[in-house]
Amino acid sequence: MTPVLSLQGVSKAFEPNVPVLRDVDLQVESGTVVCLLGPSGCGKTTLLRLIAGFEEPTEGELYIIKRLVSRPGMKVPPEQRHIGMVFQDYALFPHMTIAQNIQFGLFRWPSAWRRTRLAEMLSLVGLDGMEKRYPHELSGGQQQRVALARALAPNPQLLLLDEPFSNLDVNLRQQLRDEMHAILSKADITTVLVTHDQEEALSLADRLAVIDQGRIVQYAPPDEVLQQPRTRFVAKFLGLGHFLAGDVQPHCIVTELGNIPYHADLPLAHADRQVDVLVRPESVQLCGHHDGTPAQVVRSSFRGTRKLYTLSLPSGAQLCGLFPQEVALQAGDHIRVSWHPEHMVTFSGNHSQETQALDEVIVE
Repeated sequence: MTPVLSLQGVSKAFEPNVPVLRDVDLQVESGTVVCLLGPSGCGKTTLLRLIAGFEEPTEGELYIIKRLVSRPGMKVPPEQRHIGMVFQDYALFPHMTIAQNIQFGLFRWPSAWRRTRLAEMLSLVGLDGMEKRYPHELSGGQQQRVALARALAPNPQLLLLDEPFSNLDVNLRQQLRDEMHAILSKADITTVLVTHDQEEALSLADRLAVIDQGRIVQYAPPDEVLQQPRTRFVAKFLGLGHFLAGDVQPHCIVTELGNIPYHADLPLAHADRQVDVLVRPESVQLCGHHDGTPAQVVRSSFRGTRKLYTLSLPSGAQLCGLFPQEVALQAGDHIRVSWHPEHMVTFSGNHSQETQALDEVIVE
């Protein structure tokens, strides 16, 4: 199947020898929602602007359904790329009604078609009966849906979303994420979304493109990224847990939390090698007075119906444990903990090799 969007070896530098994007390869299949996820300054917004046609690559080529739209020295204008875009501030026309905003890109359509498409878009985004209102008469969430309807109205081949929930309060974000997911699924539109919010990305995306310093370091479905982070950066950025030093032995990895067995031997090249093991909060458990490893409570915070405790081990290493709210611990309390992971992810103890996970092994 031909991808809707294809980036091949794309790099971008605004100053000589200072690349913002480095050798990006990306294939987006039809109907897929892809999220460009990363911290501020990682290059995700620049990548979106390249796809939209607002920037030109320093190296590489961009294709939309086999059509070359950008390479060094050549750039198809945004209005000729058959894409829709929802900007961070929505960019609605304040002097136009909702109907006029949504129909803005349909000026070449016959009037009967425009009316039909308007009705379809109002129904899709749940704004039936509001077509005569103006943007200032709508809530922030309603304005966002108008911007989405306007972007979808001309039947674009690709939809781009630039931090679409950043201007909304926390409660409204959750509601709008659910609504956006339903709308995109119903429209079956290929979408590229930019965000730095992990929860937002995980709730909307079919595939995540995690970006670190201008490179896509992992491109996979959300569950794969969560269970098998390819790099230390991915695990850290997604807040999957803390790292604990481990020593690889023939049948186990020795850590401060105990010896962790695995079903099969690691490759011989990894024997006796120092690794960092990802310790997830949900796999840390409280123990009795004579079991496990001693730890001291540093602080706590609520995570829904549970509490997340930051714990300090005798070595000074820190990790987190996620316990029920009825476990009432205070900063300074001394406890004992053990670690029972369903699976284990390790990275080289040599941080110069952070770009590759050594192993993921099933724990007994």
